[in-house]
Amino acid sequence: MPKNTTFILTLLLALLIFCNVKADENILGATPPMGWNSWNHFKRKTDDAIVRAQAEAMVSSGMRDAGYVYINIDDAWEGTRDSSGEIRANSKFPDMKALADFVHSKGLKLGLYSSPGMKTCAGFEGSYGHEEQDAKTYAKWGIDYLKYDLCGLRVQMKAAGSDVVAEKMMKDAYVKMRDALLNSGRPIFYSLCQYGHNQVWQWGASVGGNAWRTTGDINDNFKSMVLIGFHQAGLSKYAGPGHWNDPDMLEIGNGGMTTSEYQIHMSLWAILAAPLLAGNDLSTMTQATKDILLNKEVIAIDQDKLGKQGDRVYAEGSVEIWSRDLADGSKAVGIFNLADTKSHMSLDFQKLGLHSPVSARDLWLHKDLGNLNSGYTEELAPHSVVLIKLSQ
Repeated sequence: MPKNTTFILTLLLALLIFCNVKADENILGATPPMGWNSWNHFKRKTDDAIVRAQAEAMVSSGMRDAGYVYINIDDAWEGTRDSSGEIRANSKFPDMKALADFVHSKGLKLGLYSSPGMKTCAGFEGSYGHEEQDAKTYAKWGIDYLKYDLCGLRVQMKAAGSDVVAEKMMKDAYVKMRDALLNSGRPIFYSLCQYGHNQVWQWGASVGGNAWRTTGDINDNFKSMVLIGFHQAGLSKYAGPGHWNDPDMLEIGNGGMTTSEYQIHMSLWAILAAPLLAGNDLSTMTQATKDILLNKEVIAIDQDKLGKQGDRVYAEGSVEIWSRDLADGSKAVGIFNLADTKSHMSLDFQKLGLHSPVSARDLWLHKDLGNLNSGYTEELAPHSVVLIKLSQ
């Protein structure tokens, strides 16, 4: 593809963000990606059998039909390069093309991980100097998603001796793989993983990112989830169809939080129009985990076709109110109690730009609340959320 064509395509996609253009289903990543990633639960233990089992479980659990389609293999799949420099998977993945074919046969898509450095975070083979070659290999295998982790390039960036030079090195590395993916002959979702450094939300679209990590790694505990999720305030204007802020993968079902805390996790990520990438073992899910991950009303908020990320509206002590505008003219509103004690909240419709009466529906209780004429009042349990859809 000519360089000027690549530039024009990137510019047009970037304009979607700033013009708040309604999602076009033909755009790669028209809505935030949904799927599963291996790292949070399996880390380096991931192998061919585990991936196949997760694909099977994604179908049998109903997750695929709910919109989860990506099966993403994170770090530690890489082997060595052959004499021509072509990357090979290690012994845990004897035939990556066959694995991709299997995943595709289930109506799903397969994703991989790499780094612009010489080595990945876990010390495996990175893509440095082999970007075009790796992109073509991914396309040949049938890969649909690439998580590109800055980790391995950091050593070279530190050696640059200048923050300005290091930042240029980073952006150039992402552009190089963007161009390689565009030239691969296959549409591959491009996820930038560089932990929010250098305010990536301001330039991620310009280097071709379909999503970009805005934070460090999430952990399976309430403190980590809250720190990451609620620090997304103010970033909504940078997201839109084809390009999403990514506060990292879901920890739902991994056991480190309560059911209500996982509901906060899912609710906030939906309001944030964040990628919904499950990070648990799909083959051993409890019913409580399924009820959260498969809540179609909450998923519909995340996948809303308007593609407009929500944001914090206001806070009262430990209670935060976040809202997201939806394509049908309604609003999704999350009322989050982050305190260790009960909190009383009266929702102010005027602060949400609404006037009475307001029709309300509770998306976790799956219950219509009727027309509310004088606001909405609720007593919230510790570490809990009420997620409602309001319309007029």
